Amino acid sequence: MGLGTGQGLHYETAERLSAALASRTICSVELVESLLGRARTIDGKLRAFIALDGADALRQAVESDRRRERGAALGPLDGVAVSIKDNMSVRRWPMSCGSRMLDGYVSPYDCHVVERLRAAGAIIFGRTNMDEFAMGSSTENSAFFGTANPWDLGRVPGGSSGGSACAVAAGLAPLALGTDTGGSVRQPAAFCAAVGLKPTYGRVSRYGVTAFASSLDQVGPMGRSVWDVAALLGAIAGLDRRDSTSSPLAVPDYTVALGRERRWKIAVPREVFSDGLDGDVRDGLRRAVDFFAGAGCEILDVSMPAMDISIGAYYITATAEAFSNLSRFDGIRYGHRSKVAGTVGEVYAKSRGEGFGAEVKRRIMLGAFVLSGGYHEAYYGRAQRARVHISNGFGEIFRNCDFIATPTAPTVPFPVGAKTQDPLAMYLSDIYTVSVNLVGLPAISVCCGFSPQGLPMGLQLIAKPFHEEELLAAAAFFERNHDFCRRHPKIDQ
Repeated sequence: MGLGTGQGLHYETAERLSAALASRTICSVELVESLLGRARTIDGKLRAFIALDGADALRQAVESDRRRERGAALGPLDGVAVSIKDNMSVRRWPMSCGSRMLDGYVSPYDCHVVERLRAAGAIIFGRTNMDEFAMGSSTENSAFFGTANPWDLGRVPGGSSGGSACAVAAGLAPLALGTDTGGSVRQPAAFCAAVGLKPTYGRVSRYGVTAFASSLDQVGPMGRSVWDVAALLGAIAGLDRRDSTSSPLAVPDYTVALGRERRWKIAVPREVFSDGLDGDVRDGLRRAVDFFAGAGCEILDVSMPAMDISIGAYYITATAEAFSNLSRFDGIRYGHRSKVAGTVGEVYAKSRGEGFGAEVKRRIMLGAFVLSGGYHEAYYGRAQRARVHISNGFGEIFRNCDFIATPTAPTVPFPVGAKTQDPLAMYLSDIYTVSVNLVGLPAISVCCGFSPQGLPMGLQLIAKPFHEEELLAAAAFFERNHDFCRRHPKIDQ
């Protein structure tokens, strides 16, 4: 049924919903009621949400509609629903980070990005499931339940922002926020056929977002189209004095640049065509590159040998910073406290043993090891030197090109449980994304096709720092010439 009927709104892009709200074809209450009905119907199969407060969402929608009636809309996202990953503080909402460690915690304040969304009139719509403390690539590490991929319920949606990607792809929310520490926005976007953007480090404030690895974390937007992601980025980006890494650069209207077309120079590292790359994904990448070449873009064959060391450098850096950041959750200062502990030592050990899941414990122990006195320089020190080497490698390539193109992930979505007993295989799911976080670059994932089994795959474009406008323009150009974003999973059947 068509837009504005109260039916079928769940698969509309935020762009079309924004236009319909502005023209009063629909109202925000209609949209929210449609999404809540959708959640009641299918989220039991998917489990994208940890919690969804329908009454609160409707209250926000009523306020938005009243603003529209007065001619006082706050912007294009006024009345549009945005789901929030469960590691971002929302005032008076519980926040668990997908962990038993934070059972019962209620945030007393809004994080920066939620403040920005409220200022834009967006509807804060539910808390999405995630790998515990954002540590994972499949959303199987949530302490509560796993999330299914809407394209195939027996496969994972990616992670750690799998709940957000699932919500967008399944028509449960037009927009969502995730966090990207090593690919956790882009990889689930690729697995669910959504659009996911990891902004330049510092482009979006991390204030009020629970830290995993502070030098790598970045909040990123997810949506059904490039316009959706551009509008959401514009709403949340900008200087925040509470975050010392926040950039003071002015925030443009990212949607204005989306019609731009150029003969871009796009570099394709030959190292991406390794034995670990799935054949269907390889074919999808080649078709995407051939499209750009056919449109007059110059395709450069380059070497990026530092890609081989990025996984090692990333996991040493990330686990070291996780060990530091999660030390506060000790049962005394923050987090779950064991009821059977006696001494102070027992409080620490048992509270953490009960509160943290297996993957979080693994990464804390790895972080403690690489920072220990006898191994600090051998591991952490070398990882930081490798990080500089990786940055220099990107710099050399960007001397001659506008973007670097890679697959977003080396495979299509894998079956539930396929990699849970093999942490290294799981970590390699991020082989094409982690280097971007190590260097702080912006990157976007857009769907570039489907396997013969109907499983989505992603194209990743990487740009120079703070070149999000150009990055979004190239992604929008690709999107305009393909119908991938107009396909939807048959979850209703």
